[in-house]
Amino acid sequence: MGKLTLDRILQSQGFGTRKWCGEVVAAGEVNIADEIVSDNRVFETRGLVFGIFGEEWIFRENVYIALNKPANFECSRKASHHPGVHTLLPEQFARRDVQPVGRLDHDTTGLLLMSDDGPFIHTQSSPKRHIPKVYVATTHDPVTPGLVASLLAGVKLHDEPAPLAALTCSMVDTHRIEIVLEQGKYHQVKRMLAAAGNHCVALCRSQIGGLKLDGLGLAEGEWCYLDDAQLALLKPD
Repeated sequence: MGKLTLDRILQSQGFGTRKWCGEVVAAGEVNIADEIVSDNRVFETRGLVFGIFGEEWIFRENVYIALNKPANFECSRKASHHPGVHTLLPEQFARRDVQPVGRLDHDTTGLLLMSDDGPFIHTQSSPKRHIPKVYVATTHDPVTPGLVASLLAGVKLHDEPAPLAALTCSMVDTHRIEIVLEQGKYHQVKRMLAAAGNHCVALCRSQIGGLKLDGLGLAEGEWCYLDDAQLALLKPD
C-alpha cells in the first residue's frame, strides 16, 4: 500500500471506521517504535509494527491464515444453527472481510484456510487448480480392502455424470481411512463412503497441497498466519 496516514492504516487493518481510528490516535492509544503517536502523520506501511491498546500488530496488506476448525462451527458469515468460524478469530478480521477458502461442513474438523484476498480465495477454490486435499474419515463399519478398492476405482454419486475416484486411499486403522481428493464436490467424502457401502461418522481435513495441519502446531480452535513458504506449499506441483 505504500505510505498512509495513521488513521487509514488502522482502518485498513480492521480496527474501525476512519473517524473512530482518528479518535483513537488522538487519544494516544497508538504507539510506533515505543513512541506514542497522537497526530495523524504518514507512515510507510511495509514492515510496519504498531501497538494499539497495548497490543502489538504487524501491518498486513492481506491476511492469510490457517485455522484448525473444531466441530459444530459453520463456514458462513450468516451462521444459522451453529457459531460461525469467524467467532474464533479477532474481530478485526470480520471487518476486513476475511472469508473461508472453500467450506467444511459444520461437523467436519481440520485445516481451513481463510483470507481477505479475493483473487487468492478464487484461485485456491477453483477446481482447475487440482490441489489435493487429504481427509481422515472415521467409519461406522470396519474398513475393508474392498472399501479401499472401491474408492480407488471410483463410485457413482447421484447427480454426477461420471464415477468419482480417490487419488489415493489407505487404511489408517480398523475404523479410519485416509482419502485424498482433488475435486471438492459437495459432501464428497461422506457420499463416496456411503456409495461404497459404509458410513462416515467423523471427518477431518489434515492437509491441503503440501501444507499439513500437524506441522502448524494448532490445537482445535487455534489459528496462525501463513508465511510465504507455507503459502508456496498450496501451489500445484
